[in-house]
Amino acid sequence: MEKKRTKKRRYITGLDGVRTLAVLGVILYHLMPDRMRGGYLGVPVFFGISGYLITDHLRMEWETKGKISLKAFYARRLKRLYPPLVFFLLTTTAYITLFQRNLLNNLKGAVTSALLYVNNWWQINQGMSYFERFTNESPFTHIWYLSVEAQNYLIWPLLFVLLMKIFKKREKIFLVVFIAALASALWMAIAFVPGADPTRVYYGTDTRIFSIWLGSAMAFLWPTSHLRSQIPQKAKQILNTVGIACLIILIASFFFLDAHYTFVYRGGMLLISLVSVLLIMVVAHPGASLNKWLSNPLFSYIGKRSYGIYLYQYPVMIFYEAKVKNIADNVWLHTLIEVILIVLIAEVTYQIIDKPLSRFDYSKTWSTVKGWFEKPLLTWKKAFLLPGIFLVVTALVGFIIAPSNHVTAEQKQMQEQILQNKKVSEESKKKAKETATSDSTAETTSPADAAHLAEIATEYGLSKEDAAAAAKLSFTAFGDSVMLGAAQNMKDLFPDVVVDANVNRQVYSSKDLIQKLADEDLLKDPVVIGLGTNGDFTETQFADFMKLLGDRKVYWLNVHAPSLRIQGVVNSALTKYASSYDNLTIIDWYNYSKDHSDWFYDDQVHLTPEGRIGYTKLLFETLSKK
Repeated sequence: MEKKRTKKRRYITGLDGVRTLAVLGVILYHLMPDRMRGGYLGVPVFFGISGYLITDHLRMEWETKGKISLKAFYARRLKRLYPPLVFFLLTTTAYITLFQRNLLNNLKGAVTSALLYVNNWWQINQGMSYFERFTNESPFTHIWYLSVEAQNYLIWPLLFVLLMKIFKKREKIFLVVFIAALASALWMAIAFVPGADPTRVYYGTDTRIFSIWLGSAMAFLWPTSHLRSQIPQKAKQILNTVGIACLIILIASFFFLDAHYTFVYRGGMLLISLVSVLLIMVVAHPGASLNKWLSNPLFSYIGKRSYGIYLYQYPVMIFYEAKVKNIADNVWLHTLIEVILIVLIAEVTYQIIDKPLSRFDYSKTWSTVKGWFEKPLLTWKKAFLLPGIFLVVTALVGFIIAPSNHVTAEQKQMQEQILQNKKVSEESKKKAKETATSDSTAETTSPADAAHLAEIATEYGLSKEDAAAAAKLSFTAFGDSVMLGAAQNMKDLFPDVVVDANVNRQVYSSKDLIQKLADEDLLKDPVVIGLGTNGDFTETQFADFMKLLGDRKVYWLNVHAPSLRIQGVVNSALTKYASSYDNLTIIDWYNYSKDHSDWFYDDQVHLTPEGRIGYTKLLFETLSKK
């Protein structure tokens, strides 16, 4: 007997509201990381929706036909996702080629891995970080998410068929998939290293697929075709209560669940994924009220364009912020402009790419392309032809000329400086250890050093007396790449300094390093801290850090980074926290340096030779105050 046709799926309008919540969380996490600390959790929401809807569709097809068409499944997914992705890659590459060629470096790998849907693993192998945009600037960073999705699309239909043939009953399949999801979450917890950059477990398909599979598991337990709109009032109240509770938990997590909390990777992401899937289940139930409450024209508009909004968020942010060098001076205004640009571009691509190509018959691709080049070439119906050819050619040129692992002269100079100053840092610690174990009580500066002191005094614009006073100062300097750049200068002016600085260092990941310095008797009093360029910090993270420093006098340099939106966030936080600690003094590096553009390289953060002198002189002026 011929199987009946697949039932027509009910479009769940409330899921557009859930998508809106998710995409807003992700965008605001990137634009306002200090206020939307957990916005990255919009990603497991997207994963949950994907897992639930894809599996529900496969289950419905199997139920009505007794099989699924793998060819049709893959064709639907490619038709939905690939054209917008290709257009995104073309437009982004063309823009880079024309206006921002510094981003051509490693573009071949980024684009190729995106087209093959392995970008997450490519970024992992490149040592790139999702959480360090300052040192890993790329308009393709967020494409990791699409790769995880596509890899699941590749394997899940095959697993689905296998599970249906082996276990048959929905309850058993649910249990198997749920356990598999828990195994992935457990692997995330095991692979996560507290204090280290979490990008590996954040990007990895093996450590993230649990969010998708939780949605898939629930599709067996909660199939849409079996849900009825007429349910008891008590059941409706329970569903609504659960849905509202999940919505509140999810929104709260967007604001408070910082990506650097150990809890996130050891149960937190799993918990949020479960909450997301429960919300999706309630919204999907026609007997609950959540679908109606989350259905409105605005949510429908954003939800339908959420794919394009997600795609273009990073290019807009990076391209815009490269041209506007004073983002930190008016964060709200620039954030609003960027949001408007993202939505406008998403709308244009939705109208010219997403909608037309979703209805296009790809069996007519060749004949359609031939028709573009039939005479007359230039007609109003082919207004797109010349711009389209220009776009493709420009992108291809950029792809061809893009270098791999290219280092500019300025970058090479900075890298050499970093390597040299790392040696200076290690030597300063080695000398401090030797001095601590030595019986010698000789003064650091002797009359024989008079010529050297005169030279130092001249270089730093100090008197000989000040240079001699600087030579007697003893402290520990702990910081990031900005401080590392001035390591040699600090060692010249302060021979007894202990310098411990490194690139990409942040407050949240520095506690173990501070403890190690203390254990090795290298944590002197006072301590100079130079952290904040690579990311802000919560009050709890700051308090934990200060606790390790004990009652030592702490001098903390604020941030000069006008091209980064975190400048104001970090500096305001430091000013606020200083009032709570009697042993904390803020060194105002920002105001001291803001009128000296020659002190900085093009990024307006890292120090030129003149800037290193200014930086070190400010330390002396602060530390020598009585």
